Amino acid sequence: MAPAADTPPPTNPWQNYDPWSRSHHPTHHPTSHPAAPLQQSGTALAAGVPSRKRGRKALVVGALLLALVSGGVGGAVGAYLERNGGVGDVELPQAGSESAGRAADSVAGIAARALPSVVTLHVSGSEEQGTGTGFVLDDRGHILTNNHVVEPAGDDGEISVTFHSGDTAKATVVGRDGGYDLAVVKVTGVSGLAPLPLGNSDNVQVGDPVVAIGAPFDLAGTVTSGIVSAKERPITAGGESGDGSDVSYVDALQTDAPINPGNSGGPLLDAQGRVVGINSAIRSADSGSDLDGGQAGSIGLGFAIPVNQAKRVAEELINTGRATHPVIGVTLDMDYTGDGARVGTKGSDGGPAVTGGGPGAKAGLKSGDVITEVDGQRVHSGEELIVKTRAHRPGDRLELTLERGGKEISISLTLGSSSGG
Repeated sequence: MAPAADTPPPTNPWQNYDPWSRSHHPTHHPTSHPAAPLQQSGTALAAGVPSRKRGRKALVVGALLLALVSGGVGGAVGAYLERNGGVGDVELPQAGSESAGRAADSVAGIAARALPSVVTLHVSGSEEQGTGTGFVLDDRGHILTNNHVVEPAGDDGEISVTFHSGDTAKATVVGRDGGYDLAVVKVTGVSGLAPLPLGNSDNVQVGDPVVAIGAPFDLAGTVTSGIVSAKERPITAGGESGDGSDVSYVDALQTDAPINPGNSGGPLLDAQGRVVGINSAIRSADSGSDLDGGQAGSIGLGFAIPVNQAKRVAEELINTGRATHPVIGVTLDMDYTGDGARVGTKGSDGGPAVTGGGPGAKAGLKSGDVITEVDGQRVHSGEELIVKTRAHRPGDRLELTLERGGKEISISLTLGSSSGG
């Protein structure tokens, strides 16, 4: 029996679905209308009678499309909100307020205690002016600074002192000494002065933390920190003659705490906030070693006068207006290029190089002797011998090692005294 012509073979309703193609029914004509979307091919439908299966499938596909569109929109909105922080005003997170107190031995803690006692000096004279730093020594108004800070004022210049509070006062020179590069000035009519405590520079060790305070380039109240890089560095500056009359000699503490022009005269503080040195000199890349010489900046080589030496000089300047210098009583040959400090052949006044009745003569020093050690420490030049001598007080005893006629000799010498200026 022949199969019924109108009976189509069984088929999967989605097998022949292609939403982008026209119907492939054999009776399709190129000019006929395209098949309706979601129309199942191969299934005859009565005209005007909807299919329930087609309706359900249309709902499922519509729901899927709606979910895809919603997901895409939601992702785009989420990405926008993540990039832009929301649709409202931007408010950034920030730490809340906290106590201003700091540990006493921290840099901030040391600075907070010391700054009220550190002052900025503005000095003006007939030919020059400058800025430096100082700190309060006592409640009577005495302030310690460097001699080269106040020197531009001369005899008729002005010195203005500005305190950390912003108050200012006029100051007068009590005494100054070029050989130690130290000076004391005094302010009057100022109450509430807070002296800085003095430490002991003999207790300082290489590597100890230190804090420097000053007014580099007139930036008052600048705080820097570092360590003690070395001790007993022989530093000379301030003159050209080399006879000790116009040269400052410092047996200095070396520090890497940044020090710049304007820091001169300011305190170098230990971890307890005590003064262990007076910042005085820097070595810069283009100006060599100088006490605030030029305008070169710090390269981490700063030098401070040990406070033990500064204390003695300050007391003498306050009490007598002048400082005493320990002396050996000989004239050195500052042109000697060998190793050591050689006693000259004649004095600066044309007399003997070894002062009669002086400490050197009493100890047996002679013209031509080359001093190579002081208390067991090597001395390489006349400047170094003066620095080592200036680090002591008049009356101190020194053990000297010297060369004479190819032989090494040891002698003991008691330092004499002379007035500085």
